[in-house]
Amino acid sequence: MQVVSDRKAEQIFLMPKDDFRLVFPEPFFYVVKTFGRKFTDQELNEIDAANEDLRIETNADGDFEIMPPPFPETSRQNADIGLHLGKWAKKNELGVCFESSAKFTLPNGAKRMPDASWILKERYYAFSEAERAESFTRIAPDFVIELRSVSDRLPVLKRKMKEYIDNGVRLGWLIDPLEKRVHIYRSNGTVEVLEEPEKVSGEDVLPGFELDLSEIF
Repeated sequence: MQVVSDRKAEQIFLMPKDDFRLVFPEPFFYVVKTFGRKFTDQELNEIDAANEDLRIETNADGDFEIMPPPFPETSRQNADIGLHLGKWAKKNELGVCFESSAKFTLPNGAKRMPDASWILKERYYAFSEAERAESFTRIAPDFVIELRSVSDRLPVLKRKMKEYIDNGVRLGWLIDPLEKRVHIYRSNGTVEVLEEPEKVSGEDVLPGFELDLSEIF
């Protein structure tokens, strides 16, 4: 294993079966390289359980991407976003929405946890009940939101958003309260940046959905 970071951080990452423990000097984003080692879903579940106070994703190479839990203000913002998306989804009935603990396996093998996401019902319920109960459902959402927190590096989030689009996500929002911007990623590969917008639209992917950003910015 090798740790890659450009900052010092304080958090602990455990791998129980390997009796492996990493201590970082402060909460931040880290990559733990696995050098091609493959983990089963069961092993990944055990690693998640041993690190329940961390957010852990794996990239397409199987490396662990480790993040601290959201800080209170980011958690409040994320709850507001999820509330609005959930209300719209209930009324619209075209799809189902998910909060930030849902982890999806993308076609490239990465396992990602968007801060909020939405999937058309016809796609989601094409999976059996057993498949939907899996820890890492093998599907790319139709729509994702990533909310930048003070511990997030913008280039990392931008790479993640491009990965979503490359793997079938139709619309993605990178909401940046720090710079008061929304980066809109579309399935045709275009990226639009809105400066201090009051609202952002779900366009034809989420018809009729608008997110009021007054509680975010």
